[in-house]
Amino acid sequence: MAKLARLPTFDRPAEAEASSRVPRLRTRYYAFLSYSHKDKEVADWLHRELERFRVPHALAGKLTANGVVPRRLMPIFRDQQDLSAGADLGEEIKAALAGSQFLIVLCSPTAAKSRWTNAEIESFKRTRPEGCVLAAVVSGEPFASDMPGREHEECFPPALRFKYDRRGHQTAKRAEPLAADFRETGEGRRMAFLKLVAGMLGVGLDELVQRETTRRHRHMAWLAAGSLAGMAITSALALTAIQARDAARDQRREAEGLVAFMLGDLKDKLEPIGKLDALDGVGSRVLAYYGKQDMADLSDAALLQRSRALSLMADVSSLRGDTENALGLYREAMAGTAEAIRRNPNDPKRLFDHAQNLFYVSQVALKQGRLANAERALREYKRLALKMVALDPDNMKWRMEEQYAEADLGAVLYIQRQYSEAAAQFFQALRTIEALSTADPRNSEFQQSLAETLAWLADARMAEGQLTQATELRERQVALLERLLTQSGGNVIYRQKLIPARRSLGNLYAVRGQLDRGLQQFRAAVDQVEKLNAIEPDNTLWLQFGYNARLDFGRNLLINKDNVGARTQADAACQIVARLLTRDSRRPEWRAGQRDCWALKAQIALANRATDEALADAQKAVNVAKSVKSNDPVGDRFALATTYRIFGDVMRARGNQAGARAAWTAGLAVLPGNAAERPFDMSQHAGLLLRLGKRPEAQALTSKLNSIGYRSAV
Repeated sequence: MAKLARLPTFDRPAEAEASSRVPRLRTRYYAFLSYSHKDKEVADWLHRELERFRVPHALAGKLTANGVVPRRLMPIFRDQQDLSAGADLGEEIKAALAGSQFLIVLCSPTAAKSRWTNAEIESFKRTRPEGCVLAAVVSGEPFASDMPGREHEECFPPALRFKYDRRGHQTAKRAEPLAADFRETGEGRRMAFLKLVAGMLGVGLDELVQRETTRRHRHMAWLAAGSLAGMAITSALALTAIQARDAARDQRREAEGLVAFMLGDLKDKLEPIGKLDALDGVGSRVLAYYGKQDMADLSDAALLQRSRALSLMADVSSLRGDTENALGLYREAMAGTAEAIRRNPNDPKRLFDHAQNLFYVSQVALKQGRLANAERALREYKRLALKMVALDPDNMKWRMEEQYAEADLGAVLYIQRQYSEAAAQFFQALRTIEALSTADPRNSEFQQSLAETLAWLADARMAEGQLTQATELRERQVALLERLLTQSGGNVIYRQKLIPARRSLGNLYAVRGQLDRGLQQFRAAVDQVEKLNAIEPDNTLWLQFGYNARLDFGRNLLINKDNVGARTQADAACQIVARLLTRDSRRPEWRAGQRDCWALKAQIALANRATDEALADAQKAVNVAKSVKSNDPVGDRFALATTYRIFGDVMRARGNQAGARAAWTAGLAVLPGNAAERPFDMSQHAGLLLRLGKRPEAQALTSKLNSIGYRSAV
């Protein structure tokens, strides 16, 4: 389900105070029920449930942001006539809308196409704040009109999807209507109904659930007391025990339903906001509930929910940079999912939950540079994914897990420079996603995954020295992303993915001697950067993609003897890097960007014969390179060697041959002797050997580069 705004709980006084300032209009009806007449059966049920619902005694009369809580939700207005014969909303309907405190919309694909349902929403929203409109999703998918290939599933009418200004005019801003999910795949009718009621009353869902449960139990107790008045004391005691057991069971079910809501809908709503304290609070409250119970005594559902809460708290710790705490929480979550598998080893859903924890453990290990641990976790992840598919071969979600596992394992092998093994994993992942994409070509998730897998395989082929195949894969990826971008109407995700895709294709063209074609790709990458920055100038990932694209563009403009253009790109890239480093000066990828900025500036200054400036910039590049510690330590050493090579070139230009030779020797010394070398690494290695007069060794490398069609500019 799309991420929607959830019914408010007003846990914070500021929220309640803000909502209390919403103007209240004089009303005759508590709510107006709007629906397509094809959804009449659900409307009948909801209308009946709303009007017979009795507000718990402890809540009735309480003052909330929505006013005084009534004892009954009456009256509810609903149109019983078929409006299709009229040309406009009737006066009775307009009056009822104007006299209703809330509008409840039954949302379905039919309702989304209903002219009258849309007109009722428009009429209501022109005089009411957004919070007075509540969506009851009965079928279809909210905001599916934004999902290529799924537009027919849209269940929100147009007026519900957009905000209205104070003058009652529709704006282009996307609305987030308060929603309750009545679908079979949602929370179930009862929980969704209580969410809807909580939204109208202005009380927290958990408070309403508890009060409603207490009220029903009290009512059941009175009925039981009347019917049991004449029974013997022993029978009464036995029955009381049974009732207590049933009540406890019902309370547990209600509580676990609330826990499921917190880990599902509430978490999904909080994640896009990015408030880590709120997410942490959800996980803490769930763990507090389960903390009083022995894990061995937990039900299967409770066991898995406890593990999901632990995973959520681990995510928050990871985002805060506390990787050790995150790792401990992920491992504790894994203990829970492992126990769930022990209880039922052939349940694919349990295998899935355990696999997710393994994935996150692998990502923490990658951040800490423990590549062997990361690989071990991902191999187990792959084993579970294959088992999921074996248990349920027709489940596309499990097929995607298999594909993800292949690609993730390939990525960690690639970082370890096991290029042939990585390529084998990527190739298998590509076969899987191609089959899925062919079976469902309109599935955007499949298409995005296909584009990512093409990228990884291209990089692996490039590292193996298979430049032609790498180029073909990148060309295919760029064409796919351009098609998806056009079909989506400018989806920013595809723009984002096009930046590194075109960068990599540009570099492949350049090293194969097709520099003009390479420059075209770099220009196109920078063009996408500028379009994204116009949308959101503070997106750090886009900024990072931007400076890398400009650095590659600048390096190749310099090769093309366009010193002015190279300087323009370098200055723009370095300004972005400096801006990012003010946010976090320790981020290794941004430190690497700073290293590459100084290195390129030194090369440009050297080309312009400004040797004083070149020397200062080259020294800065070396100093930064020494401090960069990423999850690819071998790559860091090759990059440091490159900065030494540039520093030595500057020293030679200044006539300091001894200083130049010392710098090149230092560069050669930091190269890892037993690591697999990519063509670019090989060209840097050869360049250092040539400068040091070691021609036979350099010739062996350059001959290999020439044999694969690599044109080194070093």
